[in-house]
Amino acid sequence: MLSLYVLISTWLVCASFYDLAMNYPRDRSAELQEKVKTMFYFGFDNYMQHAYPLDELNPHACTGRGPDTDDPSNININDVLGNFSLGLIDSLDTLAIMGDKKEFISAIQNVINSVTFDQESTVQVFETTIRILGSLLTSHLIITEWTDTFGITLDTYDNELLSLAHDLGSRLLPAFDNQLGVPFPRVNLRRGKSQMFNQATCTAGAGTLILEFKMLGRLVGDPVFESVAERAMDRLWELRSNETGLIGNVYNLEEDSWEDPMSGIGAGIDSYYEYLLKSYVLFGNENDLYRFNSYYRSIEQHIKRHSSPPHLNSPFYYANVHMDTGKLQNHWIDSLSAAFIGVQVLHGDLETAILHHALFYGLWLKYDALPERYNWERKICEYSIYPLRPEFAEATYLLYQATKHPFYQYVGEAIYQSLEQYTRAKCGYATLNSVLSKKQEDRMESFFLSETCKYLYLLFDTDNPLNQRGDFIFTTEGHLMRVDSFARERRNVFNKGDTDKATNISHLFSCETFPRYRQLAPPFSEQYWFDIASLINLKL
Repeated sequence: MLSLYVLISTWLVCASFYDLAMNYPRDRSAELQEKVKTMFYFGFDNYMQHAYPLDELNPHACTGRGPDTDDPSNININDVLGNFSLGLIDSLDTLAIMGDKKEFISAIQNVINSVTFDQESTVQVFETTIRILGSLLTSHLIITEWTDTFGITLDTYDNELLSLAHDLGSRLLPAFDNQLGVPFPRVNLRRGKSQMFNQATCTAGAGTLILEFKMLGRLVGDPVFESVAERAMDRLWELRSNETGLIGNVYNLEEDSWEDPMSGIGAGIDSYYEYLLKSYVLFGNENDLYRFNSYYRSIEQHIKRHSSPPHLNSPFYYANVHMDTGKLQNHWIDSLSAAFIGVQVLHGDLETAILHHALFYGLWLKYDALPERYNWERKICEYSIYPLRPEFAEATYLLYQATKHPFYQYVGEAIYQSLEQYTRAKCGYATLNSVLSKKQEDRMESFFLSETCKYLYLLFDTDNPLNQRGDFIFTTEGHLMRVDSFARERRNVFNKGDTDKATNISHLFSCETFPRYRQLAPPFSEQYWFDIASLINLKL
């Protein structure tokens, strides 16, 4: 790790170091591609051996875990784990992306033969939608519609994954059974909506359902799914501040008011912005683009902060402010806000995304991980856990795709080395209880396999069909949706005649190429890097 750190630091302070800047050695890229694949299979194979059909792997105990039935209030576990083989389902399209057709087919057959959603489990609608529903839809489309990309067919397949997705979606619908338009945060998969907990939902929880629900509705020919998700998006838009145009973090459905009016780009809000933009890209809804652009302007005006003392091109970060006044609420940024970099890339604001990424890269170099919260005023970790989150790897991959700048492959190598050195455990990869001590917890969340490994793999597999095509987007859990006429057709796979003509979407792929000369030097200036180091107390 130290040698790579020195290498990149040398590049950043020596713009004439062109041999390094011009390319990332192809043999090195191939080597890292294989190393990341090995990392994925070490986690996946151990999950299948020691945990399946339970939801998650305990990488130290080499056992599986499901919901905490002894403590129903343990929402840290029970919001995500529902006795539905989460680790298997969430990993499906990673297998396809890595070209493992045999294992993908085997995994599909395991899901078809063993998974049922008739469970006495109270789960979070948001987590279940993005991890389970999204993966089932993607895997169904890989087999039925995207054979030109993945070359995977299953002769005996009879829409079983789609039927499972339809069943799950129907079990989530009771969450929308209220007059407010905003869904309840949790449902019991067997009995419907749950009244066990405070009925407050974060903005992301209510506003990150539209891709999966809309696609499900179009595939099965049931407009209810699209309708309830659109209604939630409409209601959230109505709840924004008339003063700043910002939206709050937590909305209380019982009180019909904001429980937490903090506004930012991180936890609790992050993927709401993402899905507004991606809903436009995927489905062509102009209202979603208008809303996203409005929020983006408000974020730049009220949330963006520059380091002190500010100067031309000084480093910036996105703070947490009161939604009505724009007044600073606290002094931390969180690791989930790294996902906004990818949103900025998709939005076409590349220069801002490049500089924003530099801040998180500095934090990664400082800790070999991203702490859940970093206090930029005191320059310390405020919450030091790292649960193997994918957002920084995702941002790095998307910036590489947009710029083809070799710097981002060197960053990806640094991410891989840190993960391998500090998070590898006996039977998988483990959450870091503290990025300071590097002490591990006995948990490997499913997004490590579905996202972290996937983005790192794609970063180095430059010949992957996904990277060559350029017409796929990722859901917030890293599952695939193709931007094509299929997404914009209203169709029912059980009734092939029910189809509307699609809108022309060729204009979505007319972005200007990142200039080649920009690839011949670091993506940001030497002074900017020194200012980042000063902002976070990184010793160079």
